[in-house]
Amino acid sequence: MTIFSVYIVNRAGGLIYQMDHHQPKTEVEKTFSFPLELQLKIVDERVVVAFGQRDGIKVGHTILAVNGDAVHGRKLEDGRDILEEIADSENYPIAIKFGRPKLSTNERIMLASMFHSLYAIGSQLSPEQKSSGIQLLETDGFKLHCFQTLSGIKLIVLADPKQTGIEVVLRRIYELYSDYALKNPFYSIDMPIRCELFDKNLHGLLDPYERTGFYSTSM
Repeated sequence: MTIFSVYIVNRAGGLIYQMDHHQPKTEVEKTFSFPLELQLKIVDERVVVAFGQRDGIKVGHTILAVNGDAVHGRKLEDGRDILEEIADSENYPIAIKFGRPKLSTNERIMLASMFHSLYAIGSQLSPEQKSSGIQLLETDGFKLHCFQTLSGIKLIVLADPKQTGIEVVLRRIYELYSDYALKNPFYSIDMPIRCELFDKNLHGLLDPYERTGFYSTSM
């Protein structure tokens, strides 16, 4: 079981902290002969698999490297266009690495803001007054758990669907946030959290919890 990442969103919907605790390996490298059986398309200036899943390569995966050369957007490091390289039969056999690209900082900020809005919508749609917003979103690959503090700060944990006891983890993260951020005289609420002690103790909380289902109190 796995805890993937932690997000902290301020009262205005701004992302003030993010930590990737465990990222599953999604990279797949294969050598292809001409013509390439996969169908590719450009999405947000990235070359993405549109059709033809095979050998661990899935629709939505992005080209990360070609013949060992790293990819930047839709081009290789030397400026060559990826689609032109793949379309040229003289370049075969060709080794292509596929995978899910890491979210950029701007993408994380945008997603945090979107969730903040969805949380508010969930509260407004409730037939009951004073209802909380979204506390749990579930997919086949992960669960998103959210805990909003009395001050309006949202603590978000992405975890394996089988990981239990995340409610306890969220409240323990809040304790760490209170101890190492809010009690810091140089920290102002809603500002980005840049605290080495908070990082260290958060890792100290999540690492044993994944293995045992219990958090350590010796921090």
